[in-house]
Amino acid sequence: MPAMSLPPGSSARFAGPDGRDLPVEVRRSARRRRTVSAYREAGRVVVLIPARFTAEQEREWVQRMVARLDRAPARRRRTDAELADRAAALSTRYLGGKARPTSVRWVDNQQRRWGSCTPADGSIRISSRVRDLPEYVVDYVLLHELAHLLVAGHGPAFWAALADYPRLERARGFLEGVSSAKGLEWDEE
Repeated sequence: MPAMSLPPGSSARFAGPDGRDLPVEVRRSARRRRTVSAYREAGRVVVLIPARFTAEQEREWVQRMVARLDRAPARRRRTDAELADRAAALSTRYLGGKARPTSVRWVDNQQRRWGSCTPADGSIRISSRVRDLPEYVVDYVLLHELAHLLVAGHGPAFWAALADYPRLERARGFLEGVSSAKGLEWDEE
């Protein structure tokens, strides 16, 4: 594996545990003292480490974190077909089967929205950033877009359509927290 000592925000590639070539971006932070975290973003692995780490510690932690992400449960790598099946089940359970999208798919080009829909053609697009979030949050984002196939805007009729989802407020709070942590504007209303 090549040395991973990189300037902040730069990237490199290395062979992951399964031998495939992975783009990895290492971000050093002076505020980060001991913790290391990693996540997938736009087709690469981002590893967050303390600025004081040596090149050897960096290599060790990048390898560890990439391996951890590769061991993540299969549910985290939901396919478009699984997403469409989930949308159909949610529509049946919470919307009386009235929301019938023509397509439901993951997209990589939504950086400011969790999901979107086009009622005119029945298509729903869910940001790939949602893929690794808890299942109840993914369900909420899907339900939110399904409800938009039935009700435009975020008025009382829209929220009434979602009222039966038991984790509505919890999922909204989760997304608000993620948005805040990433410096994104939370604009759902």
